[in-house]
Amino acid sequence: MSLEAQAFIVFVLGMLVLMGIGMNMAFALLLTGAAMAWVMDFFDTQLLAQNMVAGVDSFPLLAVPFFILAGELMNSGGISRRIIEMAQTWVGHIRGGLGFVAIGAAVLMASMSGSALADTAALATILLPMMREHGYPMHRSAGLIASGGIIAPIIPPSMPFIIYGVTTNTSISALFLSGIVPGLMMGAALIVTWKIVLKGMNLQDNPPVPMAGRLRATARAFWALLMPLIIIGGMKTGVFTPTEAAVVAAFYALVVSLFIHREMKIGQLHGVLVRAARTTAVVMFLCAGAQVASYMITLADLPGVLGGWLGPLVENPRLLMAVMMIVLVLIGTALDLTPTILIFAPVMLPIAVKAGIDPVYFGLMFVLNGAIGLITPPVGTVLNVVAGVGRLPMHQVIKGVNPFLLSYTLVLALFVLFPQIVTAPVAWMR
Repeated sequence: MSLEAQAFIVFVLGMLVLMGIGMNMAFALLLTGAAMAWVMDFFDTQLLAQNMVAGVDSFPLLAVPFFILAGELMNSGGISRRIIEMAQTWVGHIRGGLGFVAIGAAVLMASMSGSALADTAALATILLPMMREHGYPMHRSAGLIASGGIIAPIIPPSMPFIIYGVTTNTSISALFLSGIVPGLMMGAALIVTWKIVLKGMNLQDNPPVPMAGRLRATARAFWALLMPLIIIGGMKTGVFTPTEAAVVAAFYALVVSLFIHREMKIGQLHGVLVRAARTTAVVMFLCAGAQVASYMITLADLPGVLGGWLGPLVENPRLLMAVMMIVLVLIGTALDLTPTILIFAPVMLPIAVKAGIDPVYFGLMFVLNGAIGLITPPVGTVLNVVAGVGRLPMHQVIKGVNPFLLSYTLVLALFVLFPQIVTAPVAWMR
């Protein structure tokens, strides 16, 4: 058996065993990479350390901590709450209106934070108690909020797009642009699905809000609504890069929270910074461990091995994309989004490019599939957030998310069949 084949077996078995015993993903990646190096007689502690440093020593990756900080500031400074209040005044009186509020707020918040977990936590904290009070079925409400939360990795600014772009050397700005139309389509799919599941529900609707009240709520949300325009507009016009946009977003959220809304005090800033630092440390350590595994995967030529298996499909890009998405669905049930990107994107992208698939389109599909994995058991990180915030049994949340999971699967299939839905808007917006 060749060294490459042995390394492949070590990689697969190592990840399965280490994940099976519940080891932290970053440590699992690091140890698996070290084991592959040992098998290929390439083990060197200095080389491992250099790869770990290289995994986080990237200017574009600086966007990650700043977008995380921006999300924390939004939640602490009342920006997220104002978005939800504005949506409630406009559509809260419609039958099932709180569900439409959740969808609208999810889309708007996705255009500011880029973090599925942060958006989901904010939506669940504010809306789940209100939905319980108005007689909404908790499993459907939790499923809707979880499904709305995963729009955040798709609509820019998106932290998964940043990580994908750094890992595969793909334009982050182009990836950001590719997510706008699909993100809006995901919101539309949730609206249609929510209308269907509303049938048979006995709900207490809110009274309509007068136009003056709606305008006041919109005015209170003005500074929140201005934030995505600054971020996307600045990148589109070339005023700043995605990394610089993250700094602008964090600074803008800080100024609005402290001096305009005045809902956050200077004393609270320490807690916000600590929470952002903890989340950043988790993401960056994952990047460091994944770089070790990725380096060894390259040495073992695992992309070539996978390419040999998928070789007959290269002549049919749509079929190849469909097969890859099925593989990623299976992976997404076991891995979180960030590890999936770090491990499998460098392996799969060369095969996609060889088949003539646009790298930006493939990146959007890859991240979208991974985002759907966030609401797919058994891992389902976003499901855990909703269940924890709402104090609901996990099986109820899983039951509630199923209709929305189906609608997202149909959207994903639509993008596989008609890539122009993604590629045409990107070409036009560039």
